[in-house]
Amino acid sequence: MITGGGGFIGSHLADRLAASDHEVVVIDNFATGRRSNLDGRHGVTLVEGDIADTDDIDAAFSAIGAPDVVVHAAASYKDPAAWVEDVRTNAIGTANVVRATQAAGCERIVYFQTALCYGTRPLEQPITLSHPIRPDSSYAISKTAGEQYIEMSGLDWVSFRLANAYGPRNISGPLPTFFQRLTAGKPVFVMDTRRDFVFVEDLIDLVWQAVLDGKGQGTYHASSGSDYAIKELLDATLGALDIQLDEEVEVRPRSEDDAYTILLDPTRVQDEFGWRPQTPLEEGVKRAIDSYRDHGIAETFTHLKAPT
Repeated sequence: MITGGGGFIGSHLADRLAASDHEVVVIDNFATGRRSNLDGRHGVTLVEGDIADTDDIDAAFSAIGAPDVVVHAAASYKDPAAWVEDVRTNAIGTANVVRATQAAGCERIVYFQTALCYGTRPLEQPITLSHPIRPDSSYAISKTAGEQYIEMSGLDWVSFRLANAYGPRNISGPLPTFFQRLTAGKPVFVMDTRRDFVFVEDLIDLVWQAVLDGKGQGTYHASSGSDYAIKELLDATLGALDIQLDEEVEVRPRSEDDAYTILLDPTRVQDEFGWRPQTPLEEGVKRAIDSYRDHGIAETFTHLKAPT
C-alpha cells in the first residue's frame, strides 16, 4: 500500500515494486500527484481518494486486504499558508493511515519526514539524529505531528528524514522551476542557500530495503552528507539544457523561513543499510531534464513563502 503513490517518490516506488511482480495499491487525491505517473502500470491498483477521509482510506485497504507494508508518502505541501489543509493531510491523514494499518493487521509502516523538522536555524551542522525537533513552518509542524503519531502507534516503523530528493516527476523545489523559466526564455535567479541533493532512484534503493527486506527501525537521515550551492544546481541545469546565459545570474538572499543549509548526518543509515547515493548531480539533473522535456511540467510547488 502506497499513500500518495501518484506523486514523485510514491510513483517511483510503485514502478519499482510492480516491475518486480509485487501487487501495489495506491491512494492519491492528485492534489500534487499526476495520473500520468501511474498510467498503464501493470500490477498497480489506483484508488482515487483523500487520506483525511476515513471512507476513502477504508476503500483503499479493502482493495488490497491486508498489505504486507504500508508506505506513507502522501503529504500536503503546495501552499505555505494552507495550515488547515496541512493539518488535515499530514496530521489527521496520518492518524487515519495508522489506524487503518493497525486494523488491517499490517505491522510495518514506512514514512517520509522533512528535514525541516529541525527548523530553519539548526543548532549544528551536520545535523545529528539527537538534534532537538523544532519545526517552524506549517508543513514541518504537521509532518512532525504525523511522524509522532507513527512513533506511538506500536507498529514496526521507519521514518526517513529526507534531504532534497530530485529527479523525473519532481515538481517542487528549484530544479523544475529552473527548467520552466529557462525553456520559456524567462530570467532566473538563485537563492543564497545550499542543499543536500539525493537522486530519486538512489532514494528508492534505500526505501526498497525498508519495504522488502524489513530493514531498519526508527528514524534515519536519507542524505548524502554533503551539500551544493543552489547556483551549482543551476549550472548543472544550464549544462543539461545546453544554455549559456548572457549575464551572471542574480543571487538573492534567502527568505526568513528558509534555511541556509540543512545538512543531515547520514551515519546511521550508512551503518545499518550500507547505503550511499550513487548518482552524480550532473547525471541526475540531466535525467530529470530529459523527463521534463518528454512529459512537461504544468505547475510547480513550494512549502516556502514567496521571496520578496
